[in-house]
Amino acid sequence: MAIEVEARFGVVDPEALDRLSAMTRLGQADLGPANAFDETDTYLDTVDGALSAARWACRLRHRGDRVTVSLKGPAEAGTGGWLHRRPEVEGPGTDEPRPERWPASDARDLLDRLRGGRPLEERLTLRQHRIERAVTLNVGPVGVLSVDDVTVVRHGLDVGRFGIVELELSDDAAAAVLAPLGEALEAVDGLVPEPRSKLERAHELIGSR
Repeated sequence: MAIEVEARFGVVDPEALDRLSAMTRLGQADLGPANAFDETDTYLDTVDGALSAARWACRLRHRGDRVTVSLKGPAEAGTGGWLHRRPEVEGPGTDEPRPERWPASDARDLLDRLRGGRPLEERLTLRQHRIERAVTLNVGPVGVLSVDDVTVVRHGLDVGRFGIVELELSDDAAAAVLAPLGEALEAVDGLVPEPRSKLERAHELIGSR
């Protein structure tokens, strides 16, 4: 099972995004050109919250014509501050919240075990405008830096909005470079370490209304 490893920061000053956009390097790494995407993340669970109770989340991500299902598990020991490590399983999905109609994959198999045959329903949606930049060292690409403008939607209504900056590593072999790159991001004015996932932040916004 793959392990997602990333540094995550909240945006407390919108000008921090301008500073990031102007940067050509992050610490010792080169930053590639910006690529912008609009995508929608739909989070699913059973009526009785079986996935949440097991500390897993199911996300259907729509980007263009592609739909990807991601299962993200509980944080590993040592996760905290801006550092995040958790199991992740991905596979192809469809627009429907019915796993039996998705292509076969490890993600679908895991989801079937977690939900125990119970149907899924939409819990909330995140609409995101994402800007991605490749992060490269002399050894080659090590990850992707993304800047996300996130709008939380519940029952068709906008609940709130927040900004997130994430540096996701391409593989475990790049883990050794995460600390200096994370520290370089932490030094950018207007960014603060974000210990919460996007889903956790969304739930907090929903709970505050």
